[in-house]
Amino acid sequence: PLQMELEALRSIYEGDRCFRELSPVSFQYRIGENGDPKAFLIEVSWPETYPQTAPVLSMDAFFNNTISSTVKQSILDKLMVEVEANLGTAMTYTLFEYAKDNKELFMENQPVNTVTSASNSIAVGTPDVPASKKKDKKEQLSKTQKRKLADKTDHKGELPRGWNWVDVIK
Repeated sequence: PLQMELEALRSIYEGDRCFRELSPVSFQYRIGENGDPKAFLIEVSWPETYPQTAPVLSMDAFFNNTISSTVKQSILDKLMVEVEANLGTAMTYTLFEYAKDNKELFMENQPVNTVTSASNSIAVGTPDVPASKKKDKKEQLSKTQKRKLADKTDHKGELPRGWNWVDVIK
């Protein structure tokens, strides 16, 4: 069955620049265009007992080094739900397509430096499973740190105009 899935993947993704076969049991797929700040790479490796056992999913590729570890983990968690739903069947294609379909959802918590317009895609299908219940804590500042910060900035948290100007007239 692995050989069949391998051939299927090769034919499906033939000419697809996002797909890379690292080895006959290891594949990478880039979700998103090159230069897309929300693009990410998923690596799927098949253990010997695949597809009876889950493939090894990884986002350790250097390409992903700008993605926060919490976002990577939540993507992997969501993919693992798909993996469990598809155990026993060839699922690499399913996983890549699932990731493509859910790219916006996967990356919703990834801070992007550019301002992107709100996506108006409507997710159809399974209700959202809260993957992570823990909220990211903001770092706690002591009262004096807060006061110093407040002194430096105006009430909106912005530095006053000219705070970094150099006095040339001295």
